[in-house]
Amino acid sequence: MIFSLIVLSILCMSFIFHLFLKSRRLQHLQNFNSFWIVRLVLITFAMVWALNEVFRLSIFRRKYFSPFLPLLTLTQQSNLCKIHVVFSFGFLQPGFFITLIFLVNMSIKKNNLHCIWPFASICAMCSPLVLLHTFFVFYPPLENIVPKFMHITSILYSDLHGNKMVLCTYPLFSCIIFAGFAIAYAIAFLFSSWRVVAFVINKSIRIRINVLSFTVMICLPVQIVCLGIFPLFLPQDPAYYLVRLVMFIDVAFCMAVGQIILVLKPIADALAAGGECCQWRPDIKLGRPQMLDDGGRQIN
Repeated sequence: MIFSLIVLSILCMSFIFHLFLKSRRLQHLQNFNSFWIVRLVLITFAMVWALNEVFRLSIFRRKYFSPFLPLLTLTQQSNLCKIHVVFSFGFLQPGFFITLIFLVNMSIKKNNLHCIWPFASICAMCSPLVLLHTFFVFYPPLENIVPKFMHITSILYSDLHGNKMVLCTYPLFSCIIFAGFAIAYAIAFLFSSWRVVAFVINKSIRIRINVLSFTVMICLPVQIVCLGIFPLFLPQDPAYYLVRLVMFIDVAFCMAVGQIILVLKPIADALAAGGECCQWRPDIKLGRPQMLDDGGRQIN
């Protein structure tokens, strides 16, 4: 599943750069390419989240890190679990979902976003979540009073051979913070989707927005339920791995649908529409190509 998401992200990225290069020659594609930076940010969040999930796995750290890098100490592995929680729930997932709603809202506007400010805006929106998660993960309040599952991000586990390893888990504090973000986000995304559906006339685009809205409205509650179940099990329990797998598939599926609907399909439609209605022919007099329609008339 991780490999599939990464391959999809690379495919989307290649589509973006292909459209970007082609729009430099074809004027009618420039408006379609106005959101290329935001789309690239969306893909980057999805790809880095997938890689972050790989680095979280203890078996990956032991099997693939050891031959190339010095073996991490137990303390370093524990800190890695903390960093994973902060990045996943504080920056990567919120950043992806905020970019998602950003693309949905901007799809009905005519602004050309050829600058870096969208990424800066998204990072600014994520900064409160990053700070909250950092505080509750690295400096948990009432650490000696509240139960451990409220603040711990890892536990020490010994296998059958006596080898000690660190297993990452999710503190309930972080789960509550992300659940609050998910509830507020779901309301905002539903409102934005209704506004876009009421604005557009194209039936195909309406169907895509409805599919995306349905996916987000299902995936976010499933993730919140999984986060609420985690404290009931230890990381070495089979039930914990099952819940972890369900949550990962849930988030990965949502990211895949978002990339297909907001990146692949719009770019594919733009390239197909441009190929059907326009073609390039050399203009000998001016020494530069002119874009003509099917009837041979020049398009200014």
